[in-house]
Amino acid sequence: MIVFKGIENITEDFRGSFVTIGNFDGVHLSHQIICRKLANEAKAAGTKSLVITFDPHPKMILHPDIRPFYLITTLDEKLKLLEKCGVDGTLVIPFSMEYSKVTAEQFVFGFLGQKLAVKKVIVGHDYAFGRGKQGNSDYLISSGAELGFEVEVIDAIKIGADIVSSTLIRNLILAGDVHSVFRFLGRWYNISGDIVSGQGRGAGLGFPTANLSPERELLPPAGIYAAFAELEGKSYMSALNIGEKPTFGDYTSTFEAYLLNFTGNIRGKKINILFVEKLRDIVKFDGPEPLKRQIAADVEKAKTILLNNMNNNE
Repeated sequence: MIVFKGIENITEDFRGSFVTIGNFDGVHLSHQIICRKLANEAKAAGTKSLVITFDPHPKMILHPDIRPFYLITTLDEKLKLLEKCGVDGTLVIPFSMEYSKVTAEQFVFGFLGQKLAVKKVIVGHDYAFGRGKQGNSDYLISSGAELGFEVEVIDAIKIGADIVSSTLIRNLILAGDVHSVFRFLGRWYNISGDIVSGQGRGAGLGFPTANLSPERELLPPAGIYAAFAELEGKSYMSALNIGEKPTFGDYTSTFEAYLLNFTGNIRGKKINILFVEKLRDIVKFDGPEPLKRQIAADVEKAKTILLNNMNNNE
């Protein structure tokens, strides 16, 4: 997949392409359906498929008072996930206050029509664009009829009674319901980061942990989790602790994972954590020994859960 940073860098061979437009945060199941459909239809028509997205997320520019605004994926993760959908290219438009003034008409007629000469546009049911969100699917359809491109609007994708959306997924993560996230993302929610030095309390209890410096703000709430840990091309079952350590009077929040069946020094290396299920909340124990017994029970419970979900991690 070719990545274009900025409209001015799109090459001529992407004129006449099939496109989809959106933020695609998380590249969840609904996004995947749209992008795979785009790739397949463009290939059948003998042209290229192009995803148009924005960075940073428009809400971070237009509503800076909403902090933090949590993203499900980093830009690099989003691009990798889009590539897995089979699209030929992704255009990343730098979003700024200046760009936010572009009208729906300028975007459709000047860019989609004149610059790209698109043949088809596929969008989700709730897509809106242009200054003040003037543009919507109806505007695209009428403009497409005038400019000579087809528009297809994809209905909301439901799983049970729930519409698949980035907002729903964010709320599930923030509530600690990481197991339900899999249904909507099509994969476990992940957080990557570098392994940093800790205080060694886990090792003192017989459960040495990898302390993670997460590269993303969207964290599940404090608690103990069953998770897969990906390190140097291998996957390990793990029990994960996010939050304070009240048993030791330590109220600083940390993010650390105990990797089952692993030994070695991994400080400074990068690790990727895939959240599978929350085990329990953090509680204060009377001392190290009761805590040690609880950790051993947590590890066994995590192992059982992870073995039962092993197929979903392949």
